[in-house]
Amino acid sequence: MDHTTSTFDLQNRVALVTGASRGIGESIARLLAAHGARVIVASRKIDDCERVAASIRDAGGKARALACHIGDLDAIDAALANVESTEGRLDILVNNAATNPYFGPILDTDPAAFQKTVDVNLRGYFFMCARGAKLMAASGGGAIVNVASINAVVPGAMQGIYSITKAAVVSMTKAFAKECAPLRVRVNALLPGATDTRFAAALIHNPDAVARESMMSHVPMGRAAAPDEMAGAVLYLVSPAASYTTGSSLVVDGGFLTA
Repeated sequence: MDHTTSTFDLQNRVALVTGASRGIGESIARLLAAHGARVIVASRKIDDCERVAASIRDAGGKARALACHIGDLDAIDAALANVESTEGRLDILVNNAATNPYFGPILDTDPAAFQKTVDVNLRGYFFMCARGAKLMAASGGGAIVNVASINAVVPGAMQGIYSITKAAVVSMTKAFAKECAPLRVRVNALLPGATDTRFAAALIHNPDAVARESMMSHVPMGRAAAPDEMAGAVLYLVSPAASYTTGSSLVVDGGFLTA
């Protein structure tokens, strides 16, 4: 076997990436397509997904758009049924779509914001994993990556319920990895640090220079990541290079957790 060409080869693999219309998800979708995967670009808004999918096709890759709101269980079922009927299989699932509607003291958490965060970040990931793994098992196996956060390890200030759901995603990943291993479905988590996306812009580009520099002072590399810097980690986790890796959490945080 020529490992120089096969280790990260995703030819003939079908990959579903949620939250792929921008940021980390978009970068992941582009990189998987560049390595040969047929990528299904999923998010709530079909027009945004089609923009990314069209750009991938223009670059010579294989991609299509699919609307899916993972906070809606019926939408999850419809999306996976669409994949099964159209592609006939699923080899890679990247659960990246997430929400963080509340930023403030944990004691003042609004029940509606609490529920929305749990519905998307935890319930959505859970049922995407459960139903996605069944589809993968039917065609011989696959790989799932759940995008969590370093907040799973060190809760972010004023991000209580978001951090709690991300910690649950890490535990959930281990539970699925243990039970899905006999089905040849690997399940791992990615824990990004501060990444320059619209999702994190309020923190990374805080107009208060002191607050911004204080946050970056806890990152040994001294900067936020670009979304593309998360995509390579996902490529590894879903590729043949990680064939004996399951139940793991890969931290990509510029050294934050070592500080």
